[in-house]
Amino acid sequence: MGRQALSFLVLTAALIGCGTDNDKPNSKAGRGTKGTIGVSVLTLTNPFFKVIGDTITEESAQHGYEVMVVSGDRQAAKQQGQVKDFIVRKCAAIVLCPCDSKAIGQVIKEANVAGIPVFTADIKCLVEDADVICHIATDNHQGGREAGKAMIEALGDKGGKIAILDFPVVESCQLRTKGFKEVLSAHNSSRDTGQITIVAEIDGGGLKDIGYKAAEDVVQAHPDLDGIFAINDPSALGARAALEKAGKADRVKLIGFDGQPEGKQAIKEGKIYADPVQFPDKIGRTTAQTIFRHFDGEKLEKEILIPTALYRKADAEKDPELK
Repeated sequence: MGRQALSFLVLTAALIGCGTDNDKPNSKAGRGTKGTIGVSVLTLTNPFFKVIGDTITEESAQHGYEVMVVSGDRQAAKQQGQVKDFIVRKCAAIVLCPCDSKAIGQVIKEANVAGIPVFTADIKCLVEDADVICHIATDNHQGGREAGKAMIEALGDKGGKIAILDFPVVESCQLRTKGFKEVLSAHNSSRDTGQITIVAEIDGGGLKDIGYKAAEDVVQAHPDLDGIFAINDPSALGARAALEKAGKADRVKLIGFDGQPEGKQAIKEGKIYADPVQFPDKIGRTTAQTIFRHFDGEKLEKEILIPTALYRKADAEKDPELK
């Protein structure tokens, strides 16, 4: 082999980085580490997913692994490319918070063929023949039920008309909405008066600006609206801004979901009635620990669910982390 060809091979190996001399994903990556774990989250603009990435990084460092965290930026095609890059790099494991629960399936199957274990956090893959070792997430169905209880509590005996700001492209939000509706259905079936009627269900995008526009539209279409359930804090905060602009902030009860610092502050200030609170640090830490249990040869459960806790104004007023 010529010197130029040898130099090219050395440079290529250096660029791949996550691979090893014997190309086994779980073996040593050089520079004193055991390997690299590739993590692609829905978006790093949402603090929830940043905490997941940061916690996986911290926990993995204690086991001698580096972590590469990238943002899918809510774009299924971009995230697919990131997974392909993880495969080329021969990462020890891949963790995904899918941008699209179905579109992610094909690249997960490519990782399966490459022999790289895949884990999902917070958002599930809904493609049955894509092999995910374990899914670690909030119990979103339980959280949705908690949100339903909070809406019943907020509206009281009079009930009323409500809207849902959804984000149906991801499985976790589907479960939140499902649990929410189940509780309202049971509530309505047990009484003749004071029922709670869902008059609109709109895609709020899980973002503040899209939540603002969705809430603005629904308030215009239903001026007698009494409540809104938003599937996360950013969309809830966008909805709150729209309600304030429309002069409806005092009339419409708002239930969010997440328990991000900004959402908790809004609860303390009375802008959001309550949140089922998630624990992204626990999701990240449990995800990393589950990866290492897999590396150790343990037989794993297919799903680990972490319950939410309902967070109201009384909780916010005692929260030492709020101003």
